[in-house]
Amino acid sequence: AIDLGSLKVVGQRPKGLVITLVINWLIKPFTMAALAVLFFEYVFAGVIPSGDAQQYIAGLILLGAAPCTAMVFVWSQMTKGDPNYTLVQVSVNDLVMVVAFAPIVALLLGVTEIAIPWETLILSVVLYIVLPLMAGWWTRKRLIARGGESAVSDFTARIKPASMLGLLLTVVLLFGFQGPVILAQPTLIAIIAVPILIQSYAIFALGYAWAWLWRLPHAIAAPCAMIGTS
Repeated sequence: AIDLGSLKVVGQRPKGLVITLVINWLIKPFTMAALAVLFFEYVFAGVIPSGDAQQYIAGLILLGAAPCTAMVFVWSQMTKGDPNYTLVQVSVNDLVMVVAFAPIVALLLGVTEIAIPWETLILSVVLYIVLPLMAGWWTRKRLIARGGESAVSDFTARIKPASMLGLLLTVVLLFGFQGPVILAQPTLIAIIAVPILIQSYAIFALGYAWAWLWRLPHAIAAPCAMIGTS
């Protein structure tokens, strides 16, 4: 259940949120696009056909412009992060994603001279961002109407194991359905993984180092760094 009311406490501890927003929306999408162009148009130019390279660049641009949301709660729990602050970070990023994802992707696709699929971008925002947000908000509103905050806590406690299992199962299924492709083209998968791994470790290091310089506690720094990395 999404608690948009958690946004009221954003100003209480803004540093972690500033790091998350700057990295996710002003750094990560552009560095991912730069790495995609570097590796697929130059480093691996003789290995991958130019037509395929354009598709991989577009895919990495889409990946780089979409910060993790749901899985962050799993990472936060595993790293002993502050669950309440994680909720604030995820809620704010979700709201920013509604208005920023499509324009950023369109900008980067245009810069790299790739056709911009506006219909797909808008449909993706509605299906994967707007509708889940509205469903979470509506669920919380109904629970509060029935039993107040205690009803929300009880519901969250009951659904938490299933939600984590569902998230992990989603990852397993995604790789499972692509199993034949991975086994048939292991070299290609390894090539695609190179810029992604560089980006992931660099973004995590940047986020955690920034949090360390600002002397943020680990409970805030860990999920803050993981949002951009996931």
